[in-house]
Amino acid sequence: MRRFLILLPLAPLVLGLAGAATMPDGRPTPSELPVPRWLGLKSDEVRARAGPGLDHRILWEYRVARLPVQVVAETREWRKICDPDGAVAWVHHSVVSSRRSAFNPAFRPVELRARPRAEARVVARLSARSLIALNDCEDGWCRVAAGRLKGWVQDTAVWGTAGPALCDALAPAGMPRAARGQAGR
Repeated sequence: MRRFLILLPLAPLVLGLAGAATMPDGRPTPSELPVPRWLGLKSDEVRARAGPGLDHRILWEYRVARLPVQVVAETREWRKICDPDGAVAWVHHSVVSSRRSAFNPAFRPVELRARPRAEARVVARLSARSLIALNDCEDGWCRVAAGRLKGWVQDTAVWGTAGPALCDALAPAGMPRAARGQAGR
C-alpha cells in the first residue's frame, strides 16, 4: 500500500510527458499537435516561402484549395509542409486547415469501393490528379466522399493518408525531391 501512495503523485507527471507531441528532432511542437500530421490548404492562393516569416522570399503560390499537405516541422506561426510533388516550403498557420482531403497523384484513375476490401464492388473512379474529401482511415483503407457519393480507397493509392513523414524536415525549402536529385547534374 505504501508503494502505491508514493507512485501515485508521479503518475500525472509521467503521463503528461508520455503524450507530449514532438517534432522529428525531439523538440516539443509549439502547437502541441503531432508532427508529422496532415492538413489541407484553405484557399486557392497560398504563398509558399523559403523560411518561416514574411521576410523570406516567396518560392511559388499554391493554386488548389483543399490540397493535402503534410506538416513536417513548425514554429508558433508557421508550418513547414511537404506537398504531393515532394516539395518542401513554409506557409503561415492561418492558410491551412484540419479539414482533410485525399489527392490522386497518379495519371490514372483510382477505384473507389463500396466496402474497405479489394474484392468489394467499384462504385466510382477518382480521376487522375483530383481531390476528394477524406473522412477517416483504418486498416489500410480510407473512407472518402464527394457530394452524395461515398466509398473506400486504399490508403496507398492516394496522397494525404500515410503516417510517417514523407519529406525530410531538415531539407531546405524549395525544389521538389525529384528536382533536388537532378540539380547536381
